Parts: sequence; C-alpha cells; structure tokens
Amino acid sequence: MMTRIIAGFAGSVPLVVPRFGTRPTSDRVREAIFSSLDARGVIEGARVLDLYAGSGALGLEAASRGAASVTLVENSLQATQACRKNAAVLLRAAPKGSLAIEITSSPVQTFLQGSRAEWDVVFLDPPYELGPAELVHNLEQLVSRLSADAVVVIERSSRDAELAWPAGLELDKRKDYGDTSVWWVRVSPVRHPNP
Repeated sequence: MMTRIIAGFAGSVPLVVPRFGTRPTSDRVREAIFSSLDARGVIEGARVLDLYAGSGALGLEAASRGAASVTLVENSLQATQACRKNAAVLLRAAPKGSLAIEITSSPVQTFLQGSRAEWDVVFLDPPYELGPAELVHNLEQLVSRLSADAVVVIERSSRDAELAWPAGLELDKRKDYGDTSVWWVRVSPVRHPNP
C-alpha cells in the first residue's frame, strides 16, 4: 500500500514507510481526520506535535495543509530515518521559509518531560499494544503544553475502552473506522496552568 500526502502544497507526494514496526494510518482515516480539522479551522498556522510518528504521515499532512511548525517524535531508528527522508521532501516542496519541521529520536515520555513548547494540534498514534496507563501518562504530561483551543487526536483499536481522561482534558467525540477508532480530545475549561 502506497502512502502519500493527500492534500496541500505536497498533495500526492509519496512517503517512505518503515517496513516493520509501524501501522500507517490509512488514507481513509487520514482524510477523515483532516476533513474534521479543516472544518474546525485549526491547521493553518498551527504548531503541530506528532507523537509515535512512524513515517510522519499525520504531522507532514498537517505541514502540507498549512501548519507553521511540526515536531515528529519517534523512538524507532528505522522510523526516524523515514521521517527525515519524508520531511526533506516536504521542505523542498514548501514555499521558501514557510515551514519548520523538527524530528526527535527519543521515547515519547522522555520528549514530553523535557519539552517546554506549546502545541495547537497533537496526534497520538501509538502501537495498539501500548497500554492505557502509559497513554494516560503521556496525556498528563501534555496537558500543560496545550494551547487553550488545542485539539488532540488519538488513534486506537476500536476494541479499546475509553480512557480515564486526566485532569485538564475531556473527550469531544469518538469515531470508528473498521478496526480503528479516532478519539477527539479537547482542553477542559479548567486545567492546570503552565509551570
């Protein structure tokens, strides 16, 4: 299955996908995610974080559609190399100086503990075998790093039960696509301030 950027300045550009260890988001699910994000008007100029990035397809799709900056976080060496190759192609195609892409090769938790950046859109597409406790811990680390109107998009198995959302986050909606569920999470009206 060929993975490509769907729309934006890099529309139809093919992406390198690691041969093992990742589960690329299908074009159908990616199109549904970005249709909803476009309808919310949150991509243009956004600071985007893609955790468990794999090939970087979600973050780079956001870049192609107008995000100002994208950070891809991936611990696997093979996947990080794919992210670097894919990002280089997008940066060559982007209007000059319009986009910043950072690729971090580290465990997600290590990255979140050390980062002081703030994000508007966050993608979490961890391996399905990642347990709910670790995913909730990731979200707890994220809460104080989200802008007031931030959107967090989580991709999980449709068999997974809803998470116990940490303070500061709440489920907006859930949509199932066959074996895949997409959870839309928003910042609660009351949350912890940035430290």
